[in-house]
Amino acid sequence: MSRIAYVNGRYVPHTDASVHVEDRGYQFADGVYEVCEIRDGRIVDERRHLDRLDRSLSELSIRTPFSRRSAGMILREVIRRNRVRSGLVYLQVTRGVARRDHAFPGPEVPPSVVVTAKSVPVERGDHAASAGVKVITLPDNRWDRVDIKSVSLLPNVLAKQKAHEAGAKEAWFVDDAGLVTEGSSTNAWIVTKDGRIVTRPADHGILRGITRTVVVEAIEGEGLTLEERPFSVAEALEAKEAFITAASTIVMPVVAIDDRPIGNGHPGTIASNLRAKFHTYAEQSELVAN
Repeated sequence: MSRIAYVNGRYVPHTDASVHVEDRGYQFADGVYEVCEIRDGRIVDERRHLDRLDRSLSELSIRTPFSRRSAGMILREVIRRNRVRSGLVYLQVTRGVARRDHAFPGPEVPPSVVVTAKSVPVERGDHAASAGVKVITLPDNRWDRVDIKSVSLLPNVLAKQKAHEAGAKEAWFVDDAGLVTEGSSTNAWIVTKDGRIVTRPADHGILRGITRTVVVEAIEGEGLTLEERPFSVAEALEAKEAFITAASTIVMPVVAIDDRPIGNGHPGTIASNLRAKFHTYAEQSELVAN
C-alpha cells in the first residue's frame, strides 16, 4: 500500500506530495511542526502537542490554519489512510507561499499545512531500549529561541550526523559554561548516585518536550525525586544513569557519553521503569478507525 500525505486540503500519494517552490518553509525555514506518537491506533498526548503547536505559531506570528477539531480530523484521516497502528504522525505549518521577501507576506496569504504518518514497529524501540544508546557532546551553536518548535533545524541535523558518524544515537548540546542543554532531537536527563533525577529547566534554552512533561508527571507519580537544574558533562559522566526523551524514543536509556560508560554500562532501572510506566501517565486519544 502506498503512503498518503495531506497537503493544503488534499490527500495525495506520498510520492506526489509537494509544496510550491516559494513556500516560506522551503526558502526561510519559516514554519513550525509537531510529531505525535501513535500507539495501538491511538494518538499519544494529542492535546499537549496541539497546545505547543499553537504556542509556536503564536511566537512566530503565523496564523493558526485550522480549528482544534479540524486538526484532529486531519491527523486521524492521515493515520487511517496509512493504516498506522504504531508509529508517528508529523504535522507542519509554514507561513505560506509568497514572492520571496524577508518581510512577512500580507494577511491574504494562507499558511501551508502538511501532514504525514508512518509505521514504526514498537519492537524497534524496545530493542534499542534493552541495549541502551550512546550519545556524544557538542558545543551548542543554535539560536536562543529553541523553545519554539521551528523547522529551522540545520544545527540539529549537523549534530545528529556527527553522532551517526561516531556510532552514537544522539548528540547532547553543551553551552559555554559546560552545561548540557538538550539533545539534537531529545531532552537530556541523568540520575545521580543517590537516585535524584536531573534535567534542565524548560526555559528558552531547551524545547519543552511533551514526552518530557509526561515523564515529569511520572516521576512525581512514582514517588521519585526530580531536580530541574542544569548539569555538567562531568556530572553526567559520574551519574548512575542517563536517558533521553522524545515522542520518537519515549524514554531511552543512555549507556555511554563520549564513549565513556555510564554507571555499569547497561540500561538503568529508573530509566527502564519510567519507560515501562510512560503510557500510564500519557494521554491517549480514542482509537482511530481503519
